[in-house]
Amino acid sequence: MAAAARGARLLAAVALAVALSAAVSLAGGEKADLILHNGRIVTVDEAFSIRQAVAVRGERILLVGGDEEVLATRGDDTRVIDLGGKMVLPGLIDSHVHATSACMTEFDHPIPEMESIDDVLEYVRSRAEALEDGDWIVVRQVFITRLRERRYPTRTELDRAAPSNPVIYSTGPDASLNSLALAASGIDRDFRITDGKPGSVERDASGEPTGILRSCTRLVKSTSTGGRASEEDRGRRLRELIHDYNSVGLTTVADRNASSSAVRLYRGLLERGELTTRVFLSRSIDAQKPIERVVEDIRAVAAAPLFTDRDTRLFIGGVKVFLDGGMLTGSAYMRKPWGVSEIYSIDDPEYRGHRFIPHDRLVRMARAAVESGLQFTAHAVGDGAVHALLDAYEEIDRDVRVAPSRPCITHSNFMSREAIEKMVALGVVADIQPAWLWLDTSTLVRQFGLERLRYFQPLRSIFELGAVAGGGSDHMQKIGSLRAVNPYNPFLGMWVTITRCARWYDGRLHPEEALSREQALRFYTRNNAYVLRLEREVGSIEKGKLADLIVIDRDLLSCPLEALRETRVLATYLGGRRVFSRE
Repeated sequence: MAAAARGARLLAAVALAVALSAAVSLAGGEKADLILHNGRIVTVDEAFSIRQAVAVRGERILLVGGDEEVLATRGDDTRVIDLGGKMVLPGLIDSHVHATSACMTEFDHPIPEMESIDDVLEYVRSRAEALEDGDWIVVRQVFITRLRERRYPTRTELDRAAPSNPVIYSTGPDASLNSLALAASGIDRDFRITDGKPGSVERDASGEPTGILRSCTRLVKSTSTGGRASEEDRGRRLRELIHDYNSVGLTTVADRNASSSAVRLYRGLLERGELTTRVFLSRSIDAQKPIERVVEDIRAVAAAPLFTDRDTRLFIGGVKVFLDGGMLTGSAYMRKPWGVSEIYSIDDPEYRGHRFIPHDRLVRMARAAVESGLQFTAHAVGDGAVHALLDAYEEIDRDVRVAPSRPCITHSNFMSREAIEKMVALGVVADIQPAWLWLDTSTLVRQFGLERLRYFQPLRSIFELGAVAGGGSDHMQKIGSLRAVNPYNPFLGMWVTITRCARWYDGRLHPEEALSREQALRFYTRNNAYVLRLEREVGSIEKGKLADLIVIDRDLLSCPLEALRETRVLATYLGGRRVFSRE
């Protein structure tokens, strides 16, 4: 019996020695700079493996495995961290932000949260008191779907709140103006849109403008009354925001409408060693220019060094255009009419929203991107826009395969099973924002009813049918992961995809489309890496990939579901360098 025990111990020792030897061999004899051990390393690899430890050398992962084999890569200068059972995830990825503008929202003054018309009017009154008569008051991105009254403030209400100031309440391409703003912009009963671009001015029964503009805020002649920010101010604010991204586990973001000035700001941070997220840039393209100019602009993007000399910290990945209006503003392009709506001030029973790019133009610009190797994406919210974009990709694919350029649909809120199947066939991906489900479901159910929302953000169907979508926020304003417009906290986003619960809404929106916890993690890691064409570098914890890692304070796979959204990040590593710590 004793001999048998000794034999078993000998075999175990031999097995351990072989394992340690194999670890050294797998690591190529190299010693780690950093080891995290005694934890739950959720690799999000193909098999969704869970390991105990991970070793990092330089910017890359040296080894992932059990404690013993990983600790065998320890050298004299290795930093070794005992996780005490904590969970480690791949760095999280947000597929859609507008960081350079979002960080400047409150540069001049704090902006309160507004959940009602009274909140909006109180803010307008406070600005009228702070400004001189005649100065513009601008309220941006306070969406009517997120106000308790679910409507625009009227021209009359804005007149009363600020009788001596022009006011614009803007929700992107749509807006509500007071009388002084209309007059200052030359919009009266005789005004007509003559620039050939989309949009409409709503009028009352007598032909007078009501103050509501659809898809044409470009016509408003507002001026800035805020403090002027220097380039140094902008860089400082962007650095502050990116640090906050790190604090919620974000190590890669996609700026989905990047201007040349935005690129300059990111480049400045990179050159100063202050860029602590990887940034995928979708360069902004004005699709309303003459089509030859549009094609030239796309090809110029493909010739830029940030595309041709790709750097994983900051690079151009593609281009973006706007195909339709907004779900939040009542102008998304739908396959069926919106329906007469008091919420959105729609009185035309045949109104389907706004489509900005006809088919032939869309094909030409998307083809230019595909042929240049750029990811083409379009803001496509309504199912009419989603199908229109897929039709364009399908036409191009008859001549040249679109899949290698990873063509994308941005937002893709209203879908259909047919659209998902076509995504799979063509190799099209999507970037989707769960925050919209969280904040806007209550209004959307009132407008469309449950049946028409069957394929609203149909994430489970996307996963099961084999398409690829990644999670984003469409972060537009403010610094703060839960106070932002829209919130960029990825743990809130995961919780929404798992529960399909929404603010001010009882029940769950089509729970058959809910993700599992594993799928929710893939949505913000591996899937997003694929969407952004970074799958060989990030998105999972595997040997040879960049060491973008986060340590969190709970087990996302087993904690109470309500606790998942409260997850806190304890440490964030970018390329093996710690860029955030809660210590």
